[in-house]
Amino acid sequence: MKEKYNVIIVDDEYLAQKLLQDYVSKMDTLQLVATCSNAFEAMNALKNNQVDIMFLDIQMPDLTGLELVKSLEHKPSIIFTTAYSEYAVDAFNLSVVDYLLKPFDFPRFVQAVNKAIGAELPKTKGDELPHDTISRSNDFITVKADYKLYKINYDDLLFIEGQHEYVTFHTTQRRITALFALKDLEEILPKDKFVRVHKSYIVSFKQIQDLDKSDVTVAGTKIPVGASYRDELLARLQ
Repeated sequence: MKEKYNVIIVDDEYLAQKLLQDYVSKMDTLQLVATCSNAFEAMNALKNNQVDIMFLDIQMPDLTGLELVKSLEHKPSIIFTTAYSEYAVDAFNLSVVDYLLKPFDFPRFVQAVNKAIGAELPKTKGDELPHDTISRSNDFITVKADYKLYKINYDDLLFIEGQHEYVTFHTTQRRITALFALKDLEEILPKDKFVRVHKSYIVSFKQIQDLDKSDVTVAGTKIPVGASYRDELLARLQ
C-alpha cells in the first residue's frame, strides 16, 4: 500500500470543490494534486500528474464527466460525485469505483476512498476476493455482482439474507447474491425503509405482515427475530 494516493477533484461548483477539499485534507492517505473546474482542466492535470483517484462530477459544461471517462485511454480510479441518481447505471458500466450522490457525508466519502484504495492494490494468489459494488440512490440501490449490474427498487426489495461473506437480495422478481458484508449493507440502506431483525437478516419495514414471539413474516416468509433486535423492531411497529 502506498503512503499517499494522489487525487484530483473535478467539479464546476465552488462549494462542491471546497467540501471535497475539506474531506481530502482529513485523510492522511490522500494528497490533493489538482482541483479542476471542467473536463479540459482535468485532462491537463491527468497529463501532468500521476493520479491515483479522481473525484469527478457528471454534469459539467462542454464535456460531461461520463464523456471525459470515455475519452481517457489510461484511467485512474474514478469516483463520481453527482446530484443526479439517473446516471448510476451508465457510470458503473464504465467500471468506476463508486458513485456518490450529493449531498454525501464524510463517512460515505471514506467508504468510497477505501474502495478505490482496494482497487489500486495488486492482487496475488491467496488474496481475499474483493467486495462487489453496492451504491445507494434515493429510490433504489445499484448492485454490481457477477459481472452484471442490477438496479433494485426499494419497493421491490423484500429482505436481505446474510450468508458468511455474501448477501442475497430477495426481491419480488428474483434473488441476487453479491460478495458483501451484511453489516456494511446495513449502513448503506435507508434506515426509514429497512430494519435489522437478526444477525443474518435485514427486512423491508413496509413488507412486514406480522410479528410473533420469535419470527416476523415478510411476504409470506417467516424470518427469525434475534433477541437483541426485538425491542427496536417492536418500538418501530408501535
